[in-house]
Amino acid sequence: MSTKPPTPLQERLRHLPSVSEVDRHLAARGLPNGKAVRDAVQDELARIRREALEPGGEPPARETVLAAIERRLGRLAGGQLQPVINATGVVVHTNLGRAVLAPAWLADAAPLLSAYTNLEFDLQTGKRGARGGRVPHLLARLAGAEAALVVNNNAAAVLLLLSALAGGREVIVSRGELVEIGGAFRVPDIMRQSGARLVEVGTTNRTRLADYADAITPETAALLKVHRSNFVMSGFVEETSVAELAGLGAARGVPVWHDLGSGNFYRFEQPALRAIPTVEQELHAGADVLTLSGDKLLGSVQAGIVVGRAEPLRVMQRHPLYRSLRLDKLRLAVLERSLLDYLDIAALRANNRVVGLLERTPEDMTPMARTLLGLLPQAAAAPLRWELVRDQSLPGGGALPEVRIDTLCLALQPADGDADALATRLRGHQPPVVARVQEGRVLLDFRTIFEADLPALAAAIQGLCRAG
Repeated sequence: MSTKPPTPLQERLRHLPSVSEVDRHLAARGLPNGKAVRDAVQDELARIRREALEPGGEPPARETVLAAIERRLGRLAGGQLQPVINATGVVVHTNLGRAVLAPAWLADAAPLLSAYTNLEFDLQTGKRGARGGRVPHLLARLAGAEAALVVNNNAAAVLLLLSALAGGREVIVSRGELVEIGGAFRVPDIMRQSGARLVEVGTTNRTRLADYADAITPETAALLKVHRSNFVMSGFVEETSVAELAGLGAARGVPVWHDLGSGNFYRFEQPALRAIPTVEQELHAGADVLTLSGDKLLGSVQAGIVVGRAEPLRVMQRHPLYRSLRLDKLRLAVLERSLLDYLDIAALRANNRVVGLLERTPEDMTPMARTLLGLLPQAAAAPLRWELVRDQSLPGGGALPEVRIDTLCLALQPADGDADALATRLRGHQPPVVARVQEGRVLLDFRTIFEADLPALAAAIQGLCRAG
């Protein structure tokens, strides 16, 4: 029985890379492998073969096939949680996981996560105890408050505050503070969800103390001050301070609540950050209750922290919503460990990565920049030009939008002038490198680059040079 010779098209298809060849290519490129990757590779090769066998179809070149597979894997990896190199300079980067936690905190918390613990057990009485351990006591001590409690994020803290203490009653807020924070936290919506009735006062740009005073009625539950998170207003503006609201509240018997959003128990030495008051200072301005995030300037896990007078916090803790919003043992363990460092400034500066990154000066970054340059080829011989430049970083995370901090960057200048394409290629590296594009260049900001990132960062830049 004779066998038909392969057609010219079938003959050409034989030259497409096999799965094993693709495996070797991915390994040489340092790209991930495994069952999910193998399935994606097989699907992509099958698609290419089908298209090549269609009327008018042509099998692509081997290099084209490998590039298509890499793009497919890039889409596959895009949905997976994975480490990235943050070269944006934004320290508390909402899209990149906000605060980076200290390895020492995780190491200390690990034994508590792989064993039974006294999470809600009183070892002295042998009966059920309150969840949280030392965390509420540490928070109250650091804030100079009568009491503290913690829930899963600051939006939850505000929702619990309004639900427990203002349901069915009025809460007075400046129109200039009816903000949207993040993707879905809108103050009017949270107010409606809680059952509180919003009373708007003032205008978008100007709200005076008299506006609040005129709006107070027997139905007023509180005066609420809300942080603006990620924007500032300038020009013909006026707002009422917490201290002024506290004076009015005391005179009229109305509580004052302050949604601080981002707060810290540490006084920064960085010149651009020296004027930032601590949580203790903010609370001493006179608010009865203050809420803030654990994973912004505080530098710890995602959490909503509530500090203030003991009685309103007791009411909040008894509310049915509190149980739905409480922290799990993992975050409680890490939060407790991170708060302990605030009792020791040396330990705080050594361990708290948000504090450490924000305190970096361009001079601190210079040795790291020199190390990276030493790992790169000579700029004159490379198709990609680079140079060290001074610029400014942002704290990020909806914190301090008006603050700019002096920093040091490696500016990459693409030969074709397409900085956006260059940034895209960096994000396609393993590990991905996320940078910022500015004035036709890609800036790698050393404020948010760790020493351990340098070899991978150098490899990414070298890959750009090889690709031309």
